[in-house]
Amino acid sequence: MSREHALEIWRAAVDAVRPEPLVRAAVESDPTIRAAPRVLVVGAGKAGPGMAAGLEAALADRLDRVEGLVNVPAGLTAPLRRVRLHPGRPQGVNEPTAEGVAGAEEMLRLLAGAGPDDVAVCLLSGGGSALLPAPVEGVSLTDKLAVTKLLHRSGATIDEMNCVRKHLSRVKGGRLAQAFRGARLVSLIISDVVGDPLDVIGSGPTAPDPTTFADALDVLTRYGLRDATPASVLHYLEAGRGGLTPETPKQAPPNVENRVLGSNRIALDAARHRAAALGYRVLDLGAFVEGETREVATAVAGVVRSIRRDAEPLGPPACVLLGGETTVALGGATGKGGRNQEFVLALGAKLKAEMAGVTVLSAGTDGEDGPTDAAGAVADGATLAQEVAADEFLRRHDAYHFFERAGGLIKSGLTGTNVMDVRIVLVR
Repeated sequence: MSREHALEIWRAAVDAVRPEPLVRAAVESDPTIRAAPRVLVVGAGKAGPGMAAGLEAALADRLDRVEGLVNVPAGLTAPLRRVRLHPGRPQGVNEPTAEGVAGAEEMLRLLAGAGPDDVAVCLLSGGGSALLPAPVEGVSLTDKLAVTKLLHRSGATIDEMNCVRKHLSRVKGGRLAQAFRGARLVSLIISDVVGDPLDVIGSGPTAPDPTTFADALDVLTRYGLRDATPASVLHYLEAGRGGLTPETPKQAPPNVENRVLGSNRIALDAARHRAAALGYRVLDLGAFVEGETREVATAVAGVVRSIRRDAEPLGPPACVLLGGETTVALGGATGKGGRNQEFVLALGAKLKAEMAGVTVLSAGTDGEDGPTDAAGAVADGATLAQEVAADEFLRRHDAYHFFERAGGLIKSGLTGTNVMDVRIVLVR
């Protein structure tokens, strides 16, 4: 029953951030959007189809005034009436593509051609960075992808990766909003970043950017990546630091508004309410959890022990909730998995025999976890009884194959939203 409860709590979290009702309510309550002579729609992200459908539903009585496109993963491009869903990358591959560049360039042209009374709506959600590529002149998509992969494998945070990507882009870091020539631009956002910073979500295409070229170079230095970084990237960033290339915008234009509709906090609130309804005492550790996955698992193992042995800060039956997003530094490992699957395996390996009566679930709200077809994993003491095997799979960062054999992979398929991860630990 505990596994079923964990899955029910996770599904409640995901349902609370479904994009279509969030966007529909936001547009229906905005008289400026509804009264505009023309509404231009742009954007990118895994929640793009639902967000665009919500906008069309809100403007159903005036759809002839709507036009635009949103870059989404391939396979999520079922036709809508007025907003074109453009395949920006293959499903399961979180990398920029030439198709994504083509969509981004069409958005730039659409916004630059806006009339003085036109209103633009940018629909932005998780995955927007990879789905909205437009490399600066002199830097190829291949070179930009190479530096992104270097940062990812080195364990850089999303803030650090976005700092570099913004300074290599014609749309990120406020550049998309800079291209707009109409009356008002409203960004409706489903956040996939810890703390919901507007400049980081999707690399902030409509938000001012507080980071600089010097900051981007510092990130590469911090992770020892300068020698491995493509020469074109280093040359462009160095030129920017030297004042030879314009910085990203540091202030938002007065006609631009950024509004967060969905977030990890909202998902955790829904999870907390569902867990309480199922009879659990809830310890919500919040939406600001980040850091190396195994270190977070070690800290949570300590919380579980405190609940079991001392009934502190609460006693069983307990539900511990964590949001945010952790990282995995792969080093030279070649195993298959993702941060959520690794969290479940690492927590089990830390608790070992103490996993009796404990169920742990960790999954991405988008239905994806690393380069796998799973959203994450769910396990209990029986699943993780093979202590030696668990340690060996952990050493290889190969959680996927452990859970494929032992059972516990969560294969939800793409959920249509993305507000980072939800982790649920049930203690009886």
